[in-house]
Formats: sequence, C-alpha cells, structure tokens
Amino acid sequence: MTYRWITADRMELRPHRSLPYRGFAAVILGFFAFVSVPLAAMVGTAVLWGLLPFAMAALAALWWALRRSYRDGEILEVLEIAGNDLTLTRTDPDGRTRSWSCNTHWVRVTDHESGGPVPHYITLNGNGREVEIGAFLSEDERPALYRDLRRRLDDARP
Repeated sequence: MTYRWITADRMELRPHRSLPYRGFAAVILGFFAFVSVPLAAMVGTAVLWGLLPFAMAALAALWWALRRSYRDGEILEVLEIAGNDLTLTRTDPDGRTRSWSCNTHWVRVTDHESGGPVPHYITLNGNGREVEIGAFLSEDERPALYRDLRRRLDDARP
C-alpha cells in the first residue's frame, strides 16, 4: 500500500515507486552498456560519429524520463482527523502546499467508479468544496482507501 496510517488519526499517501534509486543507476548503466556494444564495432570509422549523437540522445532521454518520474513521485498527501476536524494537506513536487479542512460530521467520501479522471476516483466533500484524494494510487488501492476512509470517518463521528 502506498498509503498508511501513521497514527490512529493521521494518514500519509505517496505514489508508489517501483524502481529504487539503486535500480535507476543500474538501468542507466545497463542501457549505456547495451548501446556501447554495437558502437564498439564502429570504432575507427566515420559511422561511429554518425551514430554516437543518437545513442547519447537516447541515453539522455531515458535519464530525463526517469528523473521526471522520480520528481513526480514526490507528491505527499496527509489526512488528519483531530477531534471534529478533518484536514487534507497536499504537497506537490514543486513544494507548493494546498490544504482543505472540514468538520468530520459533514464530510462525505465519494467513490466515482467511472466518469472521473481515473477509475474509482475518490473525493471528499464538505464546506462547499470537493477535493480529490489518492488519485495517484493504483486502481486496486483506491477502493481499499475508500472503504478505509469510510470506516475511519464513521468511527470519528459522534
């Protein structure tokens, strides 16, 4: 699960990272070795200089894509239930923080099975606003999150 309850009233949600940093280095090194083998046969010919920029561009594109994926994975959502108040705080990869709060009595958790940006799109409604939670979770994790949130909110209500 890429969401977990840190304490009984605080949950953190983060995107799943299937490739650890050590794996990132292995992928880059493996790709470099894979591209270098055919280029080694071209050493001493003019063809090497024609192929080398494309090989390096492919390596740079792979590096950029993996780094971008890691950066996008720095999203953090924190849900806190403190007494009668529920607060959802989202920190984006660029460091921007957005916060939403509502009385637990009025919060409604909704599972949009279809019609949302992703299947089983989970939203919290209250205070005249609707906010998403856990849109980056997998399709299997979102229904589990929905059930878990419903249960926790039912327990938090007087």
